[in-house]
Amino acid sequence: MNRIDQTFQKNEKLLSIYFSAGHPELEDTVPILRALQDSGVDMVEIGLPFSDPLADGPTIQESSTRALRNGMSTEMLFNQLENIRDSIHIPLVLMGYFNPMMQYGIERFCQKCQAIGIDGLIIPDLPVDLYHQRYKVLFDQYNLHNMFLITPQTPEERIRYIDSVSSGFIYMVSSASVTGAQSSFGNTQEAYFRRIAAMQLQTPLVVGFGISNAETFRAAPRFSRGAIIGSAFIQFLEKKGVTSIPDFIKKIR
Repeated sequence: MNRIDQTFQKNEKLLSIYFSAGHPELEDTVPILRALQDSGVDMVEIGLPFSDPLADGPTIQESSTRALRNGMSTEMLFNQLENIRDSIHIPLVLMGYFNPMMQYGIERFCQKCQAIGIDGLIIPDLPVDLYHQRYKVLFDQYNLHNMFLITPQTPEERIRYIDSVSSGFIYMVSSASVTGAQSSFGNTQEAYFRRIAAMQLQTPLVVGFGISNAETFRAAPRFSRGAIIGSAFIQFLEKKGVTSIPDFIKKIR
């Protein structure tokens, strides 16, 4: 069974953390993963830096740019993760844009992900229709879940289509804006969460974009299985460093 599916069998709200591979420093990727696992995080999304990350807010864009300057690349990341399953047992998801994966070769990319123990992918610019028609069979062959994003503007028909072809979880974006931290959710966002929850989708929901503190982490899973924190964690890393990661997780949970 895929590790993501095993994790969603837990009877608790899940915490996933996103960070850009190779940031703040090139060799920080594995130490960050170990610190997050030791701190009790349920799942980690590793950002594959890209030069034109259109869906990302300024914090993640800057971390991606810094990682690229540090020398991070697809091949470098795979090299860093070569023996990661010797010490990391929680689910690992690669989040990145489709262009670097195409340049690497889609099947070669999937083969490498399976070989090193990656459990799933989030590819914001891969249309669900194209995935379903051309790539789903390939992803399934290598036991890779592919997670799609929905927003407050996604039509119900589209959401149900995404649900029908999804595996792992659906990434429920909390707002229509780019990524970034916020201190609380408003009435509009709560109504959106309730509307999606009422659809009773078969795929678990996880909320992302705007989760930054204990308040937003507690609020998001009221209508989902968990929450994803990205920008706030990256900002913390820049200020406090890898050794302080347990302090960040304690403040969230």
